[in-house]
Amino acid sequence: MGLRLLAYLWASPWTLFGLFWGTLTLLTGGRGQRVQGVLEFHGGLPAWLLRRAPLAGGAAAITFGHTVLARTQDDLDASRSHERIHVRQYERWGLFFIPAYLLCSLLLLLRGRSPYWDNPFEKEAYERDEK
Repeated sequence: MGLRLLAYLWASPWTLFGLFWGTLTLLTGGRGQRVQGVLEFHGGLPAWLLRRAPLAGGAAAITFGHTVLARTQDDLDASRSHERIHVRQYERWGLFFIPAYLLCSLLLLLRGRSPYWDNPFEKEAYERDEK
C-alpha cells in the first residue's frame, strides 16, 4: 500500500495537469470516469486538440500522470492498455517523464527518426500492449 501511494504522489504533478484538462473536458461538453484508479476523460476541447496533434490523423489519447484524455469513449476503450503503460512510466519517472519524453523525441528528430514511433517510451507502450 505504501509504495502504491508513493507512485501516485510521484506522478501527482502531471496528474494535476491532467485534471486541469479533464476539468476543461467536462466544462466543454465532455465526460469523465474512473477506471482502475485512473481518471479518464473524453470529448470537449481536449478532443478537438487531440485531433490536431502532429501525428497522421491526430492522437486518439494522451496520458498525464493518472489521467487520460481521449477523443471518444471508443478511443479510451481501444487505447486503455497502451495508456496504462504510460501511467506506469509516470509512476517511475514522476516529474521527469515529460522532459525525458520530449528530449528523446528531439534527439530522434535531429537524427532523422520518428519522434513518436521511435521514442523508447512509445516503443515500450506498444510492445507491452501487444503482450
